[in-house]
Amino acid sequence: MKKRNFWPLLFIGLFSFTLSMIIWTIYSAVNTPVHEDETFLKSYQDLDEHFNDVVNSNKAFSSKYNFQIVFNDNKKFDLIIDDMFKAQRVIEKSSLHKNSFVKGKNKVAVLVTDKDGNIVNDLEINFRISRPTNHKFTMDFKTEDFKLENGEFVTYLELPLKGNWNVTANFKTSTDTGYLYIKSDATEQ
Repeated sequence: MKKRNFWPLLFIGLFSFTLSMIIWTIYSAVNTPVHEDETFLKSYQDLDEHFNDVVNSNKAFSSKYNFQIVFNDNKKFDLIIDDMFKAQRVIEKSSLHKNSFVKGKNKVAVLVTDKDGNIVNDLEINFRISRPTNHKFTMDFKTEDFKLENGEFVTYLELPLKGNWNVTANFKTSTDTGYLYIKSDATEQ
């Protein structure tokens, strides 16, 4: 009686399994949606190359104008960008920015005045609120979406989910641009 050698079958089985896993990985990677980061409404390559310009632009904007953004009449912020350096867990635990929104209707008011207290009427607003995990719930607002009420640019937005939300925006006058980046969350009403 002749002995059978099963090592070649084991080698073929391992090779076939490995090849099928490689093909499956490539297939999965190709079909996974990729969402490019657009912090400050710029591509990440442009932001990486010109981040110092963003910081300097905020300093110049703050030296000429008084800026305040208010969410739901109770959360007030200046031009801030330091949230981009913090993880969402840090925001959830210790940030003053948490609970800025509610699931449902939210009010956003922007007030920009010059240092003499005159309202800046020619403000160009680019405002985005989105989920940090994907772009499925991204909402973009432009200047025309805001109404000038009592010296404030006001708009209303509807957040369909509670949980984490990121706000990124820029505010342009005729000569300067101010940038904003806030990580926050929406709670139940």
